[in-house]
Amino acid sequence: MQALHKNIDNGPAPKTFAKSSASDDPVTPHVHKATSPSTHFIAGATGGMVTALLTSPLDVLRTRLQSDFYRSQTKSAVAPPPQARVSLPRSFLLHFRETFDILFTIHRVEGWRSLFRGLGPSLTGVVPATAIKFWAYGNCKRLYPGLLGYDADSTSVHALSAATAGVVTGTATNPIWLVKTRLQLDKSHLESGGQPRYKSSYDCVKQVVKQEGLRGLYRGLAASYLGVIETTLHLASYERMKVMLANQNKLQGEKKNNELAQGLILSGAAGLSKLIAVLIAYPHEVLRTRLRQAPMANGRPKYTGVMQCLRLMVKEEGVVALYGGLTAHLIRTVPSAALTLGTYELVLKLLN
Repeated sequence: MQALHKNIDNGPAPKTFAKSSASDDPVTPHVHKATSPSTHFIAGATGGMVTALLTSPLDVLRTRLQSDFYRSQTKSAVAPPPQARVSLPRSFLLHFRETFDILFTIHRVEGWRSLFRGLGPSLTGVVPATAIKFWAYGNCKRLYPGLLGYDADSTSVHALSAATAGVVTGTATNPIWLVKTRLQLDKSHLESGGQPRYKSSYDCVKQVVKQEGLRGLYRGLAASYLGVIETTLHLASYERMKVMLANQNKLQGEKKNNELAQGLILSGAAGLSKLIAVLIAYPHEVLRTRLRQAPMANGRPKYTGVMQCLRLMVKEEGVVALYGGLTAHLIRTVPSAALTLGTYELVLKLLN
């Protein structure tokens, strides 16, 4: 009888454990449950560093195309006469030409190092910004289901987590992005033949605080909050695609033996979701760049607020100006999203 009881007690246990193992169920987000809060921070920082280093020249190009400082350099050569009506296809062709004209001009006139202007603050900003974003996002995904009573993989949880992460990141890192934008747009040395207006990131901070006060470091913050829409669309749609892929694997009875293929598919999903989000919410990028520009020669900023900036841009340059730099932004941001999220997911797996 003792042996019989022993067999009964020991028999079902392995079967029950194997059935409930999270690693055997592709739908179960085992990373969310096993991951410590600091792991999201480390994984996000790694993804941000890889992305910033590989895409710096495209970031400089995008910033200049979003600003009105550099568009005048190619306007006379690229733009048609004011009285001519430009068709939509021709408008796209002109935009592509302007994009590559400015890219080649940077290298030819200012040297290849100018393609990496702002890389210091970019690294200083991207690494903590991505770390903070994914730290907030990963931990909100862990906390919100219990607080709100929603399923952990519901779109509502993903959207709320992404929105929270966007607000926290934008508030914490706005001064860094302002310095990066000012450095990338600094062309005073080209006009006067002297030294750049800002000698370094530290010098830029000193000048901004001296001339504009501490509030000057937070110029463009309202436009950054508009960017929360893009972050929410991007991460929520990515998570949706991720769950759909997991459900498809479950239906087909596939085990996680082809992780390379699944990683490539997830990277593609990250890029596609970013493309959709950018096309919907892009104008906030241009508004944010314009608001972060250095003051004019008289010391007064040209753009003083989101709505004033929007109205003035549409009045002076037309609605198409709200999509300035879109080509360069897409060329940079779609692979960046795949790189960042791919590295983030990989580091999470390694750390777990």
